[in-house]
Amino acid sequence: MAVVTFPRKEFEKVIGKIDEKMQERITMFGTPLEFLTDEEVGIEIFPNRPDLYSLQSYLRSFLAFLGKKTGLKKYKAHKPEKNYEVIIDKSVKDVRPYTACAIVKNLKFDDEKIKEVIDIQEKIHSTLGRNRKKIAIGIYPLEKIDLPIKFEARKSQDIKFQPLESQKEMTASQILRQHPTGREYAHLLQGKEKFPIFVDSKGEILSMPPIINSEKTGKITEKTKDIFIECSGSDFEILKKTLNILVTMLAEMGGKIYQMKLRYKKEELTPDLQPEKMKISIEEANKLLGLSLQEKQIKKLLEKMGYNYNSKNNEVEIPAWRTDILHPVDIYEDIAIAYGYENFLPEIPSIATIGEEAKEEKIIRKISEILTGLGLIEINTHHLLTKQDIKKTGLKPKIEVENSKTDYKILRLSLLPSTLRVLSKNIDAEYPQKIFEVGVVFDKDDKQETGIKESKHLAIAITPGNFTELKQIFEYLARMLALEFKIEETEKENFIEGRVGKILLKDKELGFLGEVHPSLLKSWNLKMPLTYLELSLEEIFGSLS
Repeated sequence: MAVVTFPRKEFEKVIGKIDEKMQERITMFGTPLEFLTDEEVGIEIFPNRPDLYSLQSYLRSFLAFLGKKTGLKKYKAHKPEKNYEVIIDKSVKDVRPYTACAIVKNLKFDDEKIKEVIDIQEKIHSTLGRNRKKIAIGIYPLEKIDLPIKFEARKSQDIKFQPLESQKEMTASQILRQHPTGREYAHLLQGKEKFPIFVDSKGEILSMPPIINSEKTGKITEKTKDIFIECSGSDFEILKKTLNILVTMLAEMGGKIYQMKLRYKKEELTPDLQPEKMKISIEEANKLLGLSLQEKQIKKLLEKMGYNYNSKNNEVEIPAWRTDILHPVDIYEDIAIAYGYENFLPEIPSIATIGEEAKEEKIIRKISEILTGLGLIEINTHHLLTKQDIKKTGLKPKIEVENSKTDYKILRLSLLPSTLRVLSKNIDAEYPQKIFEVGVVFDKDDKQETGIKESKHLAIAITPGNFTELKQIFEYLARMLALEFKIEETEKENFIEGRVGKILLKDKELGFLGEVHPSLLKSWNLKMPLTYLELSLEEIFGSLS
C-alpha cells in the first residue's frame, strides 16, 4: 500500500471543504483517509489502483464518484510527428525486452508539479513496478534530446555517461559499484552480459534502465516545456497501462499528448488511450452483490466510477489507465463502491449450521506447523502459469484458460514451475532459502463434470541443498504424521540421475524428491544447487482421516 500526500488547499479547491461528511466519502471511495493537517491530506491507496497516485488523477476519479463529472473521460493522443520514433534493438531481448514511450508538450512545471511527477514515478516503481524489477520509468526534457531514440544493450565498457547527482562520467560497472542508486538496484542487472540503455540520434546516452538517468539529458526543471517518457520492462501490456497513467496525469496538468512509433518487428504506437470493452451481466452483478438493481441504476453507478456503459450490448468501456480490471467481477466491485458499502443491509442466513474445520485443513495446518518449526517459509502462489513458465520448466501445457486477459492462462499440473518462479525472483535474497507450499494442481479427468480434476500437493524446496538434507526433513515430517513412507531410486526428467527417488505409501507412488538438474536451474537463472520434493496429499488425507 502507498500513502499519497496532496496539498490540502489544492484538494479543497476542487472538491470542497473536507468536513466530516467528505472524509467519509473519501474512505467509502476505497481510499482510507490516513491523516489530515492544515497543509496536507494523506490518503492510503491500495496497490491495485496506481492510477490514483497523483493529485490530478485522484481528483478525476473522485469527482466522478461524487457525481460531479461522471462517465469515461476521453483524452486525445496526437499522431507521431517527424522522428517521433524509438528503435528497439534485438540486443535488449534477454535483459529488458520492452518499452512504451510518449511525448507530452506544452507543460508548465513548478516545484510542486515536478515533485508530483517524481512522486508518482517512485510510487509506481515500488508498487506496480516491484521496486523497478517489473517497470522502470524515465522522464526527460525533450529540448536536450535528438530524435529518434534507440533502445539497445551494450557491454559495460561501452557505456559511459554522467549519472544523476554525479560530478563525473562513469562506466556502467562504476555506476553499479560506486553510485548510491546504482548500488541499490545493481541486483536487477546481476548476471547480465549487456546492460540496456536509451540513446538519442547523436549518440547521447539518456539513461541505463532500471538504474538511473543521465545528469545531462534526464533531469526536468521549471524551464522544461516538452518531455519524452519511457517505461521499460518485461511485460508490454503493463508498460502500456503505466504509460497511460502518466500521460493522462500530465494531460490534466495541461499537457498535449503525442504518440511515438515503436520499431519492433511489428510497429506499435504508444500511448493507446482507446478504452477496453468488456461485457457484463446485470443478473450476475445483482446475484454477487445481493441487490436488485435495474439497468439504469447500474449505468449511473458505473458512470460514477469513471466508466461508460452501452445498454444495447451490456458493454462497459474501461479507462485505458486502469490496471486492475481483468474480469467482470472487478467491475461489479466498482458498482458496489458506487452504490455505497454503507447502504448494504446485513442479513442473518435463514439456516442453522455449526461450523467445523475440515479434516483436510487440519492435516494441512499440521504439515505447515511442522515445516515452519523446521525453519521453512511457507509460500502461496497462483494457480495459473504462463506458457513461458511451462516451457522453461520442460513441461507440456494440458489445460489452457479461455479468454484470459493476461499471459497467465495455463492451469498448473505441478507446483514446480511456481516454486522455481519464486526462487528466481529472490536470487538476490539471503541464502539458504527453504520454502514450502501446499497448493492445488490440475489435470484432465473425463470422470469429472468439468473435465478437470483438482488435487492438493505439497512442495518443498531447499537451495543450496542436497538429497540427504531434504530426505531428513521429509522423514521427520512422516514421523510427526505417523505415516510410513518408502523412498526408492528412480529416474525423472530435469533431475540428476542417481539423486532422485520416488515416494511410496502402501506401495502407491505419491511423489518424488531429488536434486534439480543444472540445465533446469540455468533456464530459471538460478545459481545455487536446488533440492525439490513434490507429494500428492490426497492419499494422505484418506490415511489420516
